[in-house]
Amino acid sequence: MAPTPITSPVPVVWYPTLAVLMLSVGLMVTASFFIYEATSSRINRSLTKELITGAVASFFLGFGSLFLLLATGVYV
Repeated sequence: MAPTPITSPVPVVWYPTLAVLMLSVGLMVTASFFIYEATSSRINRSLTKELITGAVASFFLGFGSLFLLLATGVYV
């Protein structure tokens, strides 16, 4: 019995689209984080909101960077 090759769960054709979409969302969430930090006073800030916003931005920017590398042929 011959071994089966490892394939991506996401079709290769979707890599550029996913990269643009996820990086765009990540940059928008990052921008909203910076706007929140610049416009809210120190007393009104919420650590929970900051952590959630940072985690969401990190998630989208991380996977967006991954798909950008895959779309350009850098297989990681």
